[in-house]
Formats: sequence, structure tokens, C-alpha cells
Amino acid sequence: MDSGEDFGPWLARQLRRSDMNQADLAEQLGLTRAAVSAWITGRATPREETMRAIAAVFRIDHVSVHARTTDVVSSRPVSWYHRPAYADGGRDFGNAATFAFEADVEILAREATQNSLDERLDRTKPVRVRYTLHELTGESLARFREAVGWDDLFPHYEAAAAQEQKVGRVIAEGLRDMYERDRLILLRVDDYNASGLTGDDYEDGRFAAVVRRQLDSRKSDASAGGSYGLGKATLWAASRLGMVLINSTLSVPHEGRTERRLIGRLELPWRVVGGEPWAGPAWFGEPDTAPGSEEVARSWWADEETADRLHLARESSAPGTSFLIVGAHDVASLADDSQGDDSADEETVQSMHERLVRALGRNFWAAMTAGRDKAPLLEASVRTLRNGTLVIDEERVEPRKVQPSRTRALKAYLDGETVDRLTETGQVAEMRVLLKVPPRRGQGGGAVEHEAVLLITSAEDLDGKPNQMVAMRGNRMVIRSARVPDLPLGTNPFQAVLLTGHAAGDDSGNADRAEVFLRASEPPEHNKWGQTDELRALYSATAHRRISEFTRAANTAVRDLVGRSRERSKGGSHVLRDLLGLETGTAAPTASRGGKVPTIRGLDAELDASGAWRVRAEVKLPASQDPWLLLPVAKFDVRSGGRPSVGWAEIVAGQNCELVEGRLRFKAGARTASFSALTDASTHPVRAELAGLIVELQKSREVSA
Repeated sequence: MDSGEDFGPWLARQLRRSDMNQADLAEQLGLTRAAVSAWITGRATPREETMRAIAAVFRIDHVSVHARTTDVVSSRPVSWYHRPAYADGGRDFGNAATFAFEADVEILAREATQNSLDERLDRTKPVRVRYTLHELTGESLARFREAVGWDDLFPHYEAAAAQEQKVGRVIAEGLRDMYERDRLILLRVDDYNASGLTGDDYEDGRFAAVVRRQLDSRKSDASAGGSYGLGKATLWAASRLGMVLINSTLSVPHEGRTERRLIGRLELPWRVVGGEPWAGPAWFGEPDTAPGSEEVARSWWADEETADRLHLARESSAPGTSFLIVGAHDVASLADDSQGDDSADEETVQSMHERLVRALGRNFWAAMTAGRDKAPLLEASVRTLRNGTLVIDEERVEPRKVQPSRTRALKAYLDGETVDRLTETGQVAEMRVLLKVPPRRGQGGGAVEHEAVLLITSAEDLDGKPNQMVAMRGNRMVIRSARVPDLPLGTNPFQAVLLTGHAAGDDSGNADRAEVFLRASEPPEHNKWGQTDELRALYSATAHRRISEFTRAANTAVRDLVGRSRERSKGGSHVLRDLLGLETGTAAPTASRGGKVPTIRGLDAELDASGAWRVRAEVKLPASQDPWLLLPVAKFDVRSGGRPSVGWAEIVAGQNCELVEGRLRFKAGARTASFSALTDASTHPVRAELAGLIVELQKSREVSA
């Protein structure tokens, strides 16, 4: 630590904290100002006797001058700086960026974890993200309020809560929850093996992008998930009090230090306190002394005790950042709470815990999947405490438990164990799908081809709805999930994974250009690909057609793979099949119909609370001038014996059909139709969950038009 590389930044910080300038220090040391300037700029390093003299000036141990891991006691204690009201009379009643997302911990988990993934530092190791729910009551709550200077903040909260604006009403509810129920929920997001908030307090860098600015998306590389700079706003949106405290361990030293860089930011609406108008945001930090930034709160290097009192102590010195959401709430979990207002407090926290686990599994199963010789990109966990005591043990999210089929597919690809076609249960088929990436405006050249990777495997119950295709890019960020249309009759349930851009691997070709193109086609939620303003600005007005072509090609590839699999399959699914059956002995289709018959194109089924199957079927009809009259029949696919029929409790005609004496009459000339139905649970020979469901459309007598 005796090199002059970080002495200069350390000395400059001590001068600022002591309200001294270079001339003041030079005078007390009996040296020239030029000598002090040379130390600060790194052109020279003081001798040992001068180091001791510097320690005496700052009233610290000379060892601290060599170690440079502690600071002198500041003459300006940490406090809140509130931005003065605009001189032109403008008023902001909240940060518009926080309204881009709902106050939902599932959305928070998606956005915050994606930001951590984007900042992964050592690419040979996963970034580790841990969510901690911590409920404070009684003395623990009182100590925390004292640590954040609550007495000075309360008049600002009181003024904000009195306003008849949306933000004011949310703050008022947060104050009631804290004072009437004597509790405060903290939600902390820690990441390790991440870049940390590097850079200056005010100039370009990660710190300023997160703490000082709005809509500034500063990402490490082209595979980053976000592009709008909105994701960070979910942190403040998830706080009823609009408060987030931050502790960052930097991957690159700033002012000669890396650990415990602390700052707080508060998002409040315009308000009047003590007769003075205030613009909205406030920052918790050390008052600055630099010309032009006097009294503005800047980050400070905290000691371990301060970080602990603010519930911001990190478990190791690994680079990364901890975000503490003060007054965390989850509108969605409250809406789902069937216990009512009398439910125990821990049930609300438990609901938030469960929703965080589900959201992490649903959105990041791919990033958490490891290969035989490849580490996962992400490790994630959730834990819940009350007043420092563990309430729910740390729960690590396991991708195989939440998405077994899709995890199997991705792992097989990472391990090089895919096949050309599915011949056995558990295999994973692979096919390449081309994405034509158009040139950007003004860059010339033609389109290039990017090879996306399509993976297919048999579906398992825990994956959710079968016959879905999940598409992702970058660091395996899940963008969209949709049912594959127009599947062949009798298709066994499957799951498909489409890897694009860098998610497809280093040998996919033109991955960088594919990433830029696809990211430009995503809305702020990053949940689909299509036409956007950014896409039109960067590419031609018809560039979105390349995405439509790509989607159609991927769906066609899925149908080709599952079609070949069906031909070679010796058995169907135990869970759910959509079939078309014609009764033996009925007349063949008339010549006018070309020998074609209606087919069920899609069938969704779920068990309701009574144990009955509720189904919705989409029917594809061949071209015909005559109507069809078909009888829907439900059967159970049991483990042994025949397939017993079960009765319908109700049948509801949908598009292009009507119900005629228990039969479905499909409209003449229509090409598609739909119907829904509910089985009669009293006719089930066994419990529905113990058998698969088969739906047949049996031919009935012809009906004249």
C-alpha cells in the first residue's frame, strides 16, 4: 500500500473531509503547494517523515496513512440533501420512471437480477444474487430510524403524504403501516462477482447512472439485457417510502478505496417544508465541499459499524452492490392474500418470499443452468428475517425443480448431448434456425445470417403449460414464451427453447449484430420482439418483418421435429393428448370435402377446484360448403384396461359453431372454430389427477345447410 498510485486520491479525500485545501496542508507541513499537488496527482510520494507529519495534521495514526483504508472524522456529518425547487416554478409529483412498472416483487426480481447478470465480472464464475426480506419491529425499528436520520426526514414525508397525488397516497399508506402496525419491511438485493457502482459521483460511470440519473443505461457489453435505463426504477417503485440505501464494493478503486461506498436516494414529490419548496429527490451522504456542489450529498466510505446499523453489511469483500429497499411492498401479493386484514404479519412476508422464489425460477432458470464443464451464469437465493432472527431459511433457487424439461434441454446442449430427432423419452433434439439481420441505417452492406439454436424435449408437469417455445438471448434472458400453433394431430407434449444471439454460443455467427437487432425490437419490459420506435430509427421501416419470418421459421422447425418424433413414437403422453376420432362404420366424407376432416389444432386443459377437467379446444376445419356436426367425447387414459368415457357437465360453443342437442355444429365455410367444456366429476372412474384426458371429436349425422 506504500505506492503512490492510490495515495493521491486518499489525500484529496482527507482534505475535503477536513475542510482544508492544498495550500492549508502545505502551510502546516512547511512545504510548497506544488509538493502537495504532486502527491495528489500521483507524480510523487511523500517520504516517511512527511507521512508522519501528515498523520499529525489529520490527528490519525501514521499507520492509517500507509493503510489508507480509513478516513479522518469528517467535520460534516452524513445527512440528507434535498434538491431545491426549480427556479421556474416547475413541479414534479413523482419520478415518471417508477410508473413504468407495477410495485410487484416479481417484476423487481426480473429487473434487478437482470441488472446483476449484465454486470457479471469474472465470466468464468456465476454472479451470486441474494434477496433478503427483513421485517423490523419495536427496538430494531427505532434503531434503524435513528440511523437514517428519520427525525429530519419526517416533516418531508408528512408534507408529501398530505398531497392528493398517487405518490402521496402510497407514502401515506407506508407511514400508517409503520406507525399503526409498528413494523417496516426491508428488502435487500445483494450481488457478488459484479462490477459495483464504479466511477465518479457526478461524471459518467455506473455510480452516476444509478444514483444521479434517469434513463441512463450503462451496460458492460453487447449481451446486456436492458437498454432503456428503466430497470433500476423498480427498486424505488417497490418502496412505499421511496427510499433505497446502497452499499457498493467496487471492482475498480475510486478515491483509492473499494469497500463500503455508501449513498442513499429518496424519491418524493414536490413539497413545501418549513416554508421552503423542494423539488422532489433527496440524497443521503456526506456534504460536498467542491465549488459548485457545496452541500450536495455525495457517497462516503463508511466503517463496518455504520454499514451494520443501516442493514447494509456485506458478507465478503467480493465486488458487487447491495440495494436496501426501505418500506418494501408487493401489491400483487397483497391482492392474492386470502387471509384478509387479520392475517399474521409473517404470512405477508412469506408470500413475498414465495413470489420472489417463483419469479427467479421462471425468469432465470436458463442462466442458473450449468453444463458438465460450464458454470452457471447465475446463482440466486431468498431468505427472510425478523429483527435479525431467521424466519425462513435461505432458499436457493434450483432450475431443475422449477423447469425440469427446459433445464434438461439446455444442459444437453451445453454438454453436447443433443440428437437430430427424438426417438426416446428424455432426449433433446437440436435444429438450427436462421435469423436474417438487416443492416443498420447509414452503414451500408447487406443482411447477415445468424444461426439460432432450437431445442426440443418432452414436457413434464412442473414446466407449466406444454407445447410452448421459450425464446431468449444475451446472457440467457427469457424474452417471450408462447404456444406453438398448428401442431400435428396427436403431438406428444413438449417444451421448446430457442437460443438467439450470445445465448446460442460463440459459434453461432454474427451474434453481436443479432443482439443489437433483437434488443432494439424489445419494449421496456423486454418481453417480446416486434416493431418499436428504436427499431424504426436504427433499421428500415420493414425490418420487423425479419422477426416475423424468424418466428415462423422457428415454429415450422418445431412442427417438423415433433412431427418426426410422433411418427417414431410407440406411445402417447400420460398427461394430455388432443386427438380426432371417427366412429367405425360411419359414412366416409363426401367428395365435396376432398376426403379431409376437422382436426383439433390446440387443446388447453386444467383441473378446477371440484376435480373436473376444464378444456378449451381450437378446431381446424377443411374447406367445405357444408356444415359439420361432431360429438365431443371425453375419455380417461388410465394405466390399465380400456379408456372409460366420462360425461360433460357443460359444453359451450365458441367461434363459428353452435350447440345442437349436445353436438357441435360448425359453420359452413369456416376454417377455424372453438369450443370449451367441463367434465362431470361425478362420472370420473378415478380422480382426474391420476389419469390423462383424451378428447375425441366423433362424427355424427350430416346436417343440411
